[in-house]
Formats: sequence, structure tokens, C-alpha cells
Amino acid sequence: MSRPGPLRLFLDSNVLTGGILSEWGLDKAVLSICAARICRMVLAEYVREEVEENLLSRAAELSPAAADQVIDDYSKLLKLARPEIIPLPLAREVARSRHLIRHAADVPVLLSAMQAQPDWLLTHNTQHFTVAVAKRTGLRIATPLEFFRALAEEIS
Repeated sequence: MSRPGPLRLFLDSNVLTGGILSEWGLDKAVLSICAARICRMVLAEYVREEVEENLLSRAAELSPAAADQVIDDYSKLLKLARPEIIPLPLAREVARSRHLIRHAADVPVLLSAMQAQPDWLLTHNTQHFTVAVAKRTGLRIATPLEFFRALAEEIS
């Protein structure tokens, strides 16, 4: 998984959406280190579509100025981070790989991460992206908190 260069972070939609919508926190910190290109954001097309749907849905609940700010923040993040884009998996691959994870909607995300082979897959969805899923796929799956704690251990 590890390659020369910055750590490659595959972000699940909950981390990406949370970081864009929150004023501060570990999700925002993950986005900040990607925007600064300290780490490389790996963005699955499937995740990008989900994030954009979530942001548009949330923006509809906000004032026009706040909605514009959310969309502008997302656009700026993508420009700064210049993410590595992972294409949608084929439908037959998704069907064939259903056994890898409990929740069917997570199969395309998991397949995209397996294709990308990032250093870390960051998610808050630990009910579906379990230790067993990590073992089956060889992915290093963690929450942003677990990721930052592991980084702190490595530099201590």
C-alpha cells in the first residue's frame, strides 16, 4: 500500500461531508491536510456523487448565503487538494463483490478503495467498515481519530 510521497487518504462520504459542513474537528483537520497537500486525497467517483447529493440537500436547508458558502468551500477544497479520482466500479464487479461488506450501498465504496490501495481508508461507518472487512480486503480502515492517534504514535 505505501508508496513514496505523501500518505494517500481515501475518504468516505461521511468524513468529507462532515469536514465541509463543520467549523472545526477531526474531519475538517483531515480535509485541511489534504488541501495543504500534506496528504493526498483519494476520491472515489461514487463518494464524490454521494457527497454532492448530501451537500445540495443540506444547502437547501440553509440561507442562500450559507448555501453558497458550503458549495464554494467544497469547490475550493477540490481545487486545493487536487484529489486522485477513482472511477466507478463496473456493475458486475459490484454484484460479484457483495459478500465483502454487510451493507450493499457500501460495496462500490469498498471496491473503489480496493482499486486505489490507499494508505488509509477514513470513515465513521465502523458498523459496516469493520475489522473483518479490513482483513478481507487488506485495507487499513480507521476513523479520523484513530488515524491521527496512529500518526501521533509514529512521530513520538
